[in-house]
Parts: sequence; structure tokens; C-alpha cells
Amino acid sequence: MEKYTRLLTIAGSDSGGGAGIQADLKTFSACGCYGMSAITALTAQNTLGVTDIYPVATPFLEAQLRAVLDDIGVDAIKIGMLHSTEVIECVAAILKEYKCMKVVLDPVMVATSGHKLIEDDAIAALKEVLFPAVQLITPNIPEAQLISGKSINGAESLESVARELAERHDLAVLLKAGHLTDEYLEDVLVDGDVESRYRQKRLETKNTHGTGCTLSSAIASFWGRGFELAEAVNRAEGYLHGAITKGAEYSLGQGHGPVHHFHQVWK
Repeated sequence: MEKYTRLLTIAGSDSGGGAGIQADLKTFSACGCYGMSAITALTAQNTLGVTDIYPVATPFLEAQLRAVLDDIGVDAIKIGMLHSTEVIECVAAILKEYKCMKVVLDPVMVATSGHKLIEDDAIAALKEVLFPAVQLITPNIPEAQLISGKSINGAESLESVARELAERHDLAVLLKAGHLTDEYLEDVLVDGDVESRYRQKRLETKNTHGTGCTLSSAIASFWGRGFELAEAVNRAEGYLHGAITKGAEYSLGQGHGPVHHFHQVWK
């Protein structure tokens, strides 16, 4: 019998379908994996932004996680929106108990619309409690600045901040350059002594909703399928670039539309 590559997303639900678990599950499928989910919160959300958040009770989040891990198991995990210290502590405890590896954390803190998605005290818990239980974090520049306390003023700052975070927290760091305004953007991966760079031409489009969720989910997918981390990131970066390119050709909603998760399957 064939076996699926099993991917689990632990994140919030996006009712508009462009980000959160909806984007994660689409990405898992597009990248050749079987997707599962443990929902941390429900959001009322569309292309214009987040209007409300309804947290899932922590005992029920734990029940979701145990249901998946006890029966099906996982080959890799992607973590997104964790809005409170209680939720962070719950997820970290489960990851340690089940000895989960190949865990990618996208430290979601603020939505593109500016809506805050995490409580203030949860940021400290993220660093102190959850970072030791994951192997890779994928912050964008505002998130990296918040986590590190350092300013990032341009491309030359990315490497130093990424390396400092990697060494301080003993994990791999992919620091994303998407908030810079250069014609070409270069994400930086620091994994121990290995440093990799991923260069892409900036694409002018408003359809960028869910890019962070999509990239981290694609990395988890290729990593779970057995590729080394640097190559998993390389393949994920290529997949996302294609999704943004094709997504730019579509119109959806009145604000920031999604990327095209299935651009390799249908147009």
C-alpha cells in the first residue's frame, strides 16, 4: 500500500479562504501531501481584513491534536496563529510529548490589514516556551524585529538578525525580505553553519494575502517529503513565486486577494 506524506497545520481559520488553515491545506495538497488540521481560533475575515476572532477552547485544541497524532501521525507540522500564552503552552507541551520533528513555525503576529493576532504576553511565551519545541521559524521583517528587538533597515541587516535569532534560540531561521522595496528580494536561511539565500524578482500585485502561510506550509510539505531543509525552502520559494505570479491574474474581493495555490494544476 502507498503511504501519504502526512502534514498537520496548527493555526487559525480564515473564513475568506486565502490564509490560515485554508491556505495551509490547499498548499499541502498542491505540494503532494495529505493535510490535517487543528484549529486554534476562528476569524471573521475577507480580503479587506480581520473583523473578529473567536478563540477555540484550549482543551478542545488539545483534543484535536491528540486525535491526529494518536491515530494518523505526522511527517511534518506547520504552526501559524497562536493567539494566547495558554494556547502556546498547550501546543509546545504536545510537540514535546509526541517528540514531533520537522516543525515549522510561522510566528504570525499582525495581519496585513494591521489587525493584531496575538496577545502581548504571548510573544514572550512564543520565544521561551514554543521556540525550543520547533526546528524552523519563518518571520517576516516586522516579526523578526519584534522577536529580536533589533531594527532591520535593509537587505544587509537580514543576515545578521537571522543569525542572531538562530544562535540565540538554537533553531533554523528563514528571514523573509518581502517588506523591503528592492527590485529583487533575497530571503535568508540560517541553519547552523549553513547559510542559503533565495532571490526572486519583486512582483507588483495586491494579491498577496496568505503568502506567509503558504510559504511555511510549502516548506513543511517538501521537508516532510524528505528533502533537506535548504532544498525544501528552495522548492517552496519557487512554488510561492508561481502562486503569486498566477494569482496576480485574478480578481477576488475588494482588497488583498489570495495567491493561486493550484497554479500548477489549473489556470
